[in-house]
Amino acid sequence: QVQLVESGGGLVQAGDSLSLSCAASRGTFSNYGMAWFRQAPEKEREFVAAITWNGDATFYADSVRGRFTISRDNAKNTVYLQVNSLKPEDTAVYYCARKQVGIPFPEESVRWYDYWGQGTQVTVSS
Repeated sequence: QVQLVESGGGLVQAGDSLSLSCAASRGTFSNYGMAWFRQAPEKEREFVAAITWNGDATFYADSVRGRFTISRDNAKNTVYLQVNSLKPEDTAVYYCARKQVGIPFPEESVRWYDYWGQGTQVTVSS
């Protein structure tokens, strides 16, 4: 069973940057598409970014495109999310997730992701 552990969150000011990481263990990582989601208080979990199993394609939500970058290193079983030009509305718990096999890329719905990390908090002050 895959275990995903996020790290890198924190409290920053608007305009700052953070580097989020998601380390996978106890299972296969390199054969699966991965994604980042986020959930703000009292809001539904929303899609942020996705990457194919080999990193040859990425996809972003409109709200983060141009500011966030998803990447992966299969040798390290890790997926990353570089978040730049942060805004207060980016405040949320950020989760990484593994996409189910056979689901087309990109996929924004949480229902097609079968393993999730515990999340890392990102708080952006104005």
